[in-house]
This record gives sequence, C-alpha cells and structure tokens, in this order.
Amino acid sequence: MFQNYHNIRDTAKHFTRLSTLNPFVVSLYRYCHIESKVGIDLQKSSTTAHKCVGIFWDLDNKPPNSIPPFDAAIRLKNAVSLFGVVRYMIAYANSHAFSYVPQVVREQRKERKLLNQLENKGVIKPESYLCRVCGRRFYTNEKFVNHFKQIHEREQKKRLNQIESARGKRRADLVVKYTMKMEKYKRAARDVLTPKVGYGLADELKRAGFFVKTVPDKPEAADVALRDHMVDMMDKRRIDCLVLVSDDSDFVEVLREAKLRCLKTVVVGDINDGALKRVADANFSWRDILMGKAKKEAVSVAGKWKDHDILKRLEWRYNPEVEKNAYDLCDEREDADMNGISSADDEDYSQREDDGAWWELDSSDSDVTS
Repeated sequence: MFQNYHNIRDTAKHFTRLSTLNPFVVSLYRYCHIESKVGIDLQKSSTTAHKCVGIFWDLDNKPPNSIPPFDAAIRLKNAVSLFGVVRYMIAYANSHAFSYVPQVVREQRKERKLLNQLENKGVIKPESYLCRVCGRRFYTNEKFVNHFKQIHEREQKKRLNQIESARGKRRADLVVKYTMKMEKYKRAARDVLTPKVGYGLADELKRAGFFVKTVPDKPEAADVALRDHMVDMMDKRRIDCLVLVSDDSDFVEVLREAKLRCLKTVVVGDINDGALKRVADANFSWRDILMGKAKKEAVSVAGKWKDHDILKRLEWRYNPEVEKNAYDLCDEREDADMNGISSADDEDYSQREDDGAWWELDSSDSDVTS
C-alpha cells in the first residue's frame, strides 16, 4: 500500500514538472501512460467476459461415435467455454446421420441381448433392476423392460394424448399437472428403452442444449445450411468466437471470412494437418475433446488471446486529426503565455518611464543620503 502511495506521489511530481515545461509533453504523457496504466485491469477483466462463443457442429462429418452424444456435447461445451460465454450451439445433419447406429453401440446391444438370454436360463444371477418410476425391483432385465413398456410407456402415451386433445386453459393445466411425471419418465426411459431410430443422437444433443436441424438427403445439403447459418450469425454480429466441429475443407472460406471480420476461429477435428486447422487461430483434436484433455490447451490459448488483446489496445497509433488538435492547443497556450509575459514586461517598463530614469534618485532618497 505504501509502495503504491509513493509511486502515485512520484508520478504527480513528475507531472507537475512537465506542466511547467511544455503542455504538449503533458498531453502526450497523459495519452500514452496514465490512461493506459489505469485501463489495464479493466481490459483484463473484460477481454473474455463479454465474448460470445458459437459452436457449429457438422454431424455428417464428425458424429460422436465413441461415447454417448450427451456426454460428447457437454465435454465440447466445457472445453470451449474458456473462450467466452457459449450462447449458440448449432448442429446440422441429414436423416441418415440420425438413423445411423455406430459400431460401438451395436456391440453393446449384442452384449445386452446375450446377457438377457443367460439371465433367463439362470446361468447368471445379476443384481436386481430397480425401476426409477415406480420403485419396483426385478431380477431379470427382460422382465424389467417388459414392465416398463406395458405400464409406464402406456401411461406416457395417455398423458401426451390428453395434452394434444385439450385446448386453452385445460391444456395449460394438464401440462403443469404432468410435467414432473413426464420428466421422470424421460430420465428413466433413456437407460431402459432402446431408441427405435438410430441411437438417440438428436434427442441427446437437444438435451445438452444444441439446436439440431435436419436437412434434406441431398449432397452437401448440411454443409450449405451450416455455412449459411455461420455467415448469418457473423452478419448480425452475434458471435465473437466461432468454433467449427468438422474436418471438411469446404469451410475454409468461411473461416477466412471470420478472420477478416476480427473473429477468433477454433477448429475441432481429427485431421492434424488439415486445411481448416491451418487457417484457424486454434485447433483441437476431437479425441482430446472427448477425453477431457483439451481444457488445459484451451486455458493456454485463452491466455495468449487475452495478452494479445491487451497489447493491441496499448499500442500507440498516429491519428493526424487528434495530433493536429493537440498541437494547435499547445501553440495557443504557448502564445497566450508569451503574450502574458510580454504584456507584464511592457507594464513594468512604462511604470519605470513614468517614474523617471533609473539612475535618477527620488527626492526622498536624496534627503536620506544627505
């Protein structure tokens, strides 16, 4: 505290000395040093606090095959959130991407089917299966699944039919009445029921907060729709950092356009030497994102960006209009000071002429000397 006080006092002394010498030096000192030092803390705190991050996911090119979609989306969001506030999460794909079942999921379903057969024959005695809707316990997975379908799935369909057939205030009352039960059923159904189409990719991404859009089954339809969405977000200035999850080189021009608009660009993909990663400001491996290792790299990248923004704001740039105004103001001050000094000298000189010659003594002085 005392050290800061002495620094402020020394700065004030130096400033007063400069003010007596030349006001133009004072204006330069104020512009280049005092304002920049005061604004460092504010710029550090606001460098990443107000940045808006948008995630654009090309599901046709980069689907989450190795881990569940919900976990992949959450890990991606956590890693990217170090660059700012993640406000937009958008994913595009055609119907084939949502109906496709990865090989890992197929193997898990085969293992589950084999375990059910062994449980029914009594070869394996597993732990009891607990129904998270009604609390009942079952000692075979097949009985547990049948119970869930026959009772709870039917109840869910009845609720949905009642809500769809109702109108007005009754519809709103039914939604409020069944909200808790429907959410409880959805959480339990994710682990019990097998999705009829695909492996629940769209529903899981929506649960993670993504806006999922299905495009027609045409060549490059998802790429065109995703590219148009990114350009629209840039035109409306809604994002400061663009995160692209893809290895498709067709998005190179979009990344270049984002950099021309002074946006930070991040690419997540598996190709280490791809065209997208060469253009982007930062790149991460999709495997590191899923394993959680990308958060450490994201911390260092965010720190470098913050330091670069601070240094960029502290750079002195020549502005002819500002410098001309400052120079004219200093000239006026100097002219005013010189006019004041010359007028004061003229007044002193005129008073001396009225009093007489400087070598002539007054009568009072002559009386004293005599």
